[in-house]
Amino acid sequence: MAPPPTPGPLPGLPRAWGVTEQEWATPLPCDEGTGPGWVRLMRGVSSSAPPEAVWPWLCMMRVAPYSYDWVDNLGRRSPRTLDPALTELRPGQVVATVFRLESFVPGQSLTMTMRTGRATSAFGDVRATYAVWPAPGGGSRIVGVMHCAPRHSALRRVSGVALDWGDLVMMRKQLRTFAALAEGATG
Repeated sequence: MAPPPTPGPLPGLPRAWGVTEQEWATPLPCDEGTGPGWVRLMRGVSSSAPPEAVWPWLCMMRVAPYSYDWVDNLGRRSPRTLDPALTELRPGQVVATVFRLESFVPGQSLTMTMRTGRATSAFGDVRATYAVWPAPGGGSRIVGVMHCAPRHSALRRVSGVALDWGDLVMMRKQLRTFAALAEGATG
């Protein structure tokens, strides 16, 4: 596992939203293979649903992104019914349209890298982990972390700022959707 990321206080927006200093300092699989110059973004939400109810919804990213569907799912609504077959994960599977599954820990985390194409042309290499773990006092915490490759060119720096803020809006919606769907499935 990689050393704890960026020691010190929690960064502000757009780098961190909805996470604690302890969560920020927790190493996650996407932290591996990154180094100086990589930008780390982290978002988190709480859910009253237990981790085992959230996990299948994270796996549903194999068929849809679950954020603002009119933006990143070509207007098609992300499914609102679980497909148990989608929890059968294998490295290499497509996730959330633009990612490829690198690794996973069943019931806990999915780690992915951006597939080569238009997205990598615009934003460079991107690694992400979505994790769910028990929350103190019950329920769960759902956390998304994304690492973006160093932004050396002026164009990459500009697109990187757009990615940082755009990801804040999109992943916040995505994590809230997963929480609501899991809560509906358990309530």
